[in-house]
Amino acid sequence: MIDTPRPRRLRATPALRRLVAETRLHPAELILPVFVREGAGAPVPISSMPGVLQHTTDSLKRVVADAAAAGIGGLMLFGVPEHKDAVGSGATDPDGILNVATRVAVAEAGDALVVQTDLCLDEFTDHGHCGVLDADGYVDNDATLDRYREMGVAQAAAGSQLLGLSGMMDGQVAAVRDALDDAGYANTPILAYAAKYASAFYGPFREAVQSSLQGDRRTYQQDPANRREGARELDLDIAEGADIVMVKPAMSYLDVLADAAASSPVPVWAYQVSGEYAMIEAAAAHGWIDRRRAIEESVVSIRRAGADAVLTYWALELAEWIR
Repeated sequence: MIDTPRPRRLRATPALRRLVAETRLHPAELILPVFVREGAGAPVPISSMPGVLQHTTDSLKRVVADAAAAGIGGLMLFGVPEHKDAVGSGATDPDGILNVATRVAVAEAGDALVVQTDLCLDEFTDHGHCGVLDADGYVDNDATLDRYREMGVAQAAAGSQLLGLSGMMDGQVAAVRDALDDAGYANTPILAYAAKYASAFYGPFREAVQSSLQGDRRTYQQDPANRREGARELDLDIAEGADIVMVKPAMSYLDVLADAAASSPVPVWAYQVSGEYAMIEAAAAHGWIDRRRAIEESVVSIRRAGADAVLTYWALELAEWIR
């Protein structure tokens, strides 16, 4: 008599399930996005992202210390400036909030974790787009690359240990790589947000960075309907010299992430974005889902799809749970 297959045998106890788990989380694979607000006298809560704050440079020091103690892999810094203009001047000002915050974080972190910076103009422009606009209000790709070159050098000079190119301009990786090399920062690596989609799940982030966006970003971020295009974008960024590539958002694009993980010769990361965070927090606040289980399951799913590391607003909390 042939016995009925019994896969359930390996699910019988917590110890067995843990022993045969195919995907595990580790604090070193988690990266915490952090917002630093210029002129703030105290941390400012973000209403659409419960538990997430706009930090001061002083409270940033505490976050860095907590992150180092938790053993997470790094921080991704976003600046929230008091003043904006058409070309995002604050992004390249050595005394601009992001560059100041970078110096603070690097000094506090030492070699305990990787201090990373968002390289994009959207937080710094009065129109809220990721680049410079032409006379017709269209984002000028090549003029924007000139600003990205300046921004990359400014961030590297401030001590950023990894530049996160998130603007989705064509040729941005090659442009910033050349600028870094020419300025003596050949050892500064680039994280390319290669497959970044024009997603509705970025909504709460707009509050977090006090975005002044007019219109949308569909002319440069990818169409959510397109999977093969994501693979093409990754190939282009790798060819231009990206050291790491990113898929963003994460949870709605696990197919794109899995494709990238299967083909990429460089590490592949994913960003669990603000809307993904907010949905789980809102449902849990209403008692509709088990908060901890939902958080853990969501991040495990991103790792299972192939992400080598995950940017998530739960990085510190998760690290404490899984240590």
